[in-house]
Amino acid sequence: MLELKLEGGRRWLGDGRVQIPITEFEECLGRYEGSVFLLASGPSAGEFPLARYADWPVIAMNGSIVRCADQKITPFFYICDDPGFVRDRPDLACLGARSATHLAMSLSCLQELHRHDPTLLPQRSGVLLLERVNRRHGMAVLSDRSYAWSIRRDPDLICGFSLLRRKTNRIGFSRNMSKGYFGGRTIPYAATQLACHLGFSQVFLIGMDLNKAIGRFYETGAAALPSSLDEDFEDYILPSFRIVAEQVSPRYPLRLFNLSPLSRLPASVVPKIETTQLDALLEAEVAAADGKHLRARS
Repeated sequence: MLELKLEGGRRWLGDGRVQIPITEFEECLGRYEGSVFLLASGPSAGEFPLARYADWPVIAMNGSIVRCADQKITPFFYICDDPGFVRDRPDLACLGARSATHLAMSLSCLQELHRHDPTLLPQRSGVLLLERVNRRHGMAVLSDRSYAWSIRRDPDLICGFSLLRRKTNRIGFSRNMSKGYFGGRTIPYAATQLACHLGFSQVFLIGMDLNKAIGRFYETGAAALPSSLDEDFEDYILPSFRIVAEQVSPRYPLRLFNLSPLSRLPASVVPKIETTQLDALLEAEVAAADGKHLRARS
């Protein structure tokens, strides 16, 4: 099994036969700007014209990599923090790990991936390790309440705090993935924190339907993997995105837009837009960038 090791100040994964270097999140902090698409797995992702926006970076996750393959899109990042997904759908996890420019997975996911295909990870670069806040390797684990209190003055970690409600202390947002990320009980929330860490300021959510009844665009019937969306929505998913709307976006350059018209997330939390509005926002971004270049040359 792959184990995380430290040597010469660098972290790497090894099992006695291979040595896979880890790219640290500090190396990509704030390196990018502008817009990014986050591709989730709701049915609306299967209808979105992804190829039309091939000039913009895409962060794919879990089974949404199918849409990238169909549309001949190379994901900027592929992320996964659910070892059960890698174990149950290794074909899709391997597709994402092979095709993306950068790969970010939890240690347990990387272990499952390597167990399925020992040749994959040693052949690629740009492997980053997804680590939850307060669960980072080699660091002491605090109670949720103690951890929430300990980061109250850290501008990179925005977190709720309560002496009475335990769940409040588990909900937050990380602007710096090298300090870990908050799970939010849905992988698009991890992707949102990654987009912020990378420096993107305009984030477009695709396939963020959050409806267990209608499933995922790439699977049907008995082949569908179980989902806990209904159980987690009110207690974790909705409060997590509310933190972005109420505490992150007002203070930092991060705007979220939802391209799923039937998304369970209220428009008051993440505004819902159509492709005509999307096009206008992207055109404005391109015009602003051209203006910067003109001023720089003058």
